[in-house]
Amino acid sequence: MADAISVPPPHGAIVLFDGKNLEHWVQRGSGEPAAWPIEDGAMITKGGDIQTLELFQDFFLHLEFRVPDSPPEVKGQGRGNSGVYLQGRYEIQVLDSWGILEPGKGDCGALYNFAAPLVNACKRPEEWQSYDVVFRAPRFDAQGRMTEQARVTVLQNGLVIQNNVLLNGQTGGAINEDYAEPGPLLLQDHGNLVRFRNIWILPLPLSGADHY
Repeated sequence: MADAISVPPPHGAIVLFDGKNLEHWVQRGSGEPAAWPIEDGAMITKGGDIQTLELFQDFFLHLEFRVPDSPPEVKGQGRGNSGVYLQGRYEIQVLDSWGILEPGKGDCGALYNFAAPLVNACKRPEEWQSYDVVFRAPRFDAQGRMTEQARVTVLQNGLVIQNNVLLNGQTGGAINEDYAEPGPLLLQDHGNLVRFRNIWILPLPLSGADHY
């Protein structure tokens, strides 16, 4: 495959990172400015988890990431580990899972510990990759009862790896369990130097028009 599928932000999208600064990002839980270094137009996971100032409900997300090439003796969750948390609650795993024949619930593209990717769409480490995500938040009635679960579809490098998956709760490591409320996009610092670039979100209306 070629380099990451780099998609320009459409009209109405919120550009969360364009390679220049972290003005949309803060440290997880503290509200302090995000301190991740920026190098060659990419932010690097160093200094704790970060999350957006903006909160989101339904949305289309695009981002690009690059995992490092770890030494052969480093295995499993130690290889280029990070995560993309939708609403700060639902993690899409980032990992060096290149070459794994049957990826599992902890591999790259998994909804962490919940749903394995349908196929392994990973590129080699040190190559840019992309996630395109359609997220539909859970729905609640007037009494606060959940009537519809959250749904997520993920494309990695242009291939569908999660197909309209229903989520019955957070995937672990979430910021909270306030499922009825909008939440931030969160990027995880798991101790590996993963890079992110070209991050934008297009907020989606909760429903379309009723008229013909």
